[in-house]
Amino acid sequence: MTSVWRLDSATQTLVLGSNDDLPSVIYWGAPLPQDEDLNTFCASAQLDVTGGMLDEVPPITICPVAGDSFPGQAGISIRTARGKRILPVFSEVKVSSSGAILQISARDAGHGLTYSAQFAADDATGIITASASLNSDEPIVVEHFCAPVLPAQQQSEEMIDFAGKWIGEMQSVRTPWQAGARMRDNLTGRSGHEHFPGLYLPATGTKNTSGEAHALHYGWAGGHRLVAEELPDGRRQVQFSHASGSYTEAGTTFASAPLYLAYSDHGLNGCAVAFQRHVRDRIITWPRRKRPVHYNCWEAIYFDHNLETLSEIADRAAALGAERFVLDDGWFGKRDDDTSSLGDWVLDRRKWPDGLTPLIDHVHSLGMSFGLWFEPEMINPNSDLYRAHPDWILGRADQTLGRQQMVLDIAREEVQEYLYERISQVLSENAIEYIKWDHNRVLPANDVAQTRGIYALMDRLRASFPSVEIESCSSGGGRMDYGILEHTQRVWLSDSNDALERLRIQHEAALFLPAAVTGSHVGPRHCHTSGRNLDISLRAWTAAQRHMGFEMDPRELTEDEARVLTNVTSWWKANRDWMFEGDIHRLDAPDPEITAEIQIAQDGSEFACFVAKTANFKQVLPRPVRLTGLQRDAFYEIELINYADSTSASPPSRGANALKSRKLTLSGAALMTSGINLPCSFPDTISVVQGRRLDDTKSKIRSQE
Repeated sequence: MTSVWRLDSATQTLVLGSNDDLPSVIYWGAPLPQDEDLNTFCASAQLDVTGGMLDEVPPITICPVAGDSFPGQAGISIRTARGKRILPVFSEVKVSSSGAILQISARDAGHGLTYSAQFAADDATGIITASASLNSDEPIVVEHFCAPVLPAQQQSEEMIDFAGKWIGEMQSVRTPWQAGARMRDNLTGRSGHEHFPGLYLPATGTKNTSGEAHALHYGWAGGHRLVAEELPDGRRQVQFSHASGSYTEAGTTFASAPLYLAYSDHGLNGCAVAFQRHVRDRIITWPRRKRPVHYNCWEAIYFDHNLETLSEIADRAAALGAERFVLDDGWFGKRDDDTSSLGDWVLDRRKWPDGLTPLIDHVHSLGMSFGLWFEPEMINPNSDLYRAHPDWILGRADQTLGRQQMVLDIAREEVQEYLYERISQVLSENAIEYIKWDHNRVLPANDVAQTRGIYALMDRLRASFPSVEIESCSSGGGRMDYGILEHTQRVWLSDSNDALERLRIQHEAALFLPAAVTGSHVGPRHCHTSGRNLDISLRAWTAAQRHMGFEMDPRELTEDEARVLTNVTSWWKANRDWMFEGDIHRLDAPDPEITAEIQIAQDGSEFACFVAKTANFKQVLPRPVRLTGLQRDAFYEIELINYADSTSASPPSRGANALKSRKLTLSGAALMTSGINLPCSFPDTISVVQGRRLDDTKSKIRSQE
């Protein structure tokens, strides 16, 4: 290599090298010593050549190009405005390093192209952010353009990406590495239930709490394209970009979304915690950091809005501990079901003859703030807006509908202006501090301009109403990427309020999302999406693991259920501040029937461990659950805080399990190696163990007296 550069965060190092061409990432992994001889390091990484190969091994540059004998997927595919293929030849490479930022530019003078890339390291979170842009002297058509391409380690047998569906988001998919490419091309126009834009690359044997892992997230709310490819020589590359066909028009300026990179040498959790911290502390702009307990009325009333009923529900919700009341779909136009009125953002005076003020005043009198549902990007054919502006839709007039609706073409300035004026009027005339922003269908065609239009509209509203928070809901978790989170403060993880399904979804989502942004609500006793009846303790403690809320009709609760929910809500309020700033660590469950995690305060002073049992074990007794992330030589006072929640007249635990009756003091080493022994329990239950670090020997002695 004629030139070598490095970039370091607290948790990882990138080394890039170049022979006067586009640089390649030579190394991505654990921090290297600052006095590492990078020229010698790159020389040691030089690959051999043998029979049946090219005379040299083509590098995996940060933007591999076709026409350069590269044997894999190219990172760029472009044409002239008239359709002629362009094979770029980038030279005139310039690299500048300033602190934690590495900037790269290259020129193809023959085709009038300028390529730029940037890598930025964040020492506090450990994340490295990479992005790329392309400028052309003349309009060109971009079919495919990647963020900077990364190598994938070869000490790995599989990759983990994520599929899903409505009410079944974040389904991890483990795919063995093998010759050829694993490609996910999401053409839905949103990040989607089906194609979450994230990838984990665990080394062989890596678990949640141990081993080596690399991870990537593409911060884009439109569809993305992922290529994870093993070349014939055994090398591996990973590419992220906008989905194929995202650019519908010729242009002169193109850019990737940010690509967020994490590395860990202590399991998947190391990457997960880095992502969680980066989202919370770098990506999101917070109008306020304290998270109020939500109440959302959707599953209580659906479209049946009535002031007296909603006031009674608000009374009950406030008594349970709710601090924010959200009025969901059905307040506007003539919206009695999901077949009409999207786009007509004018109050329905049949339901609200005196406006929303009477309900808002009542909510405020109970000490709660008020939030309101919108679905700005959508339009029903049966709406005044569609009758006035049928040309404002995205796609053909005869397209297949989704949930009886079409998509507005948000790239049009007049559409953005209309939506801004309508939403602004509602926000100006009412004391609203929260928007639930929904998005209930895929796009008829993928379009980068649509996503940019959404960003612009959200930014304009936030500038005008800086105290209003926005939740990204997209039929649940259909749009919860880092791109949308730059413009919002919360995601609705799933439309499923089934606690068992929620446990799995939020467990997987913790690989990318902190508790502070992840909405989780206590649903009805009889779940509307699964048909299951689940105990209130399981439902409440599942919601208490994230940003807590309620979404049942509180009038259905028995006295015992109300007691349990009130107690759990009080616990969450008492602990939410440290949980907001803390980290979620997934535990390596000793049995497949267990879903377990530990949330640890930023200063390590306290933790809460949640152990859910979703089915009976094959063996008789529960195995110990090992904790993680604790200080080995510190002592912790631990307590099983929810054993009394059990409503069973004959609980299965009949022995003298110590945690049933008293607090215990154990070292971090003991908790992480021997683990905790929990009482026997029925399926579909959860045990919550809270721990507090004891900072001196006297405290340890007092706790054992």
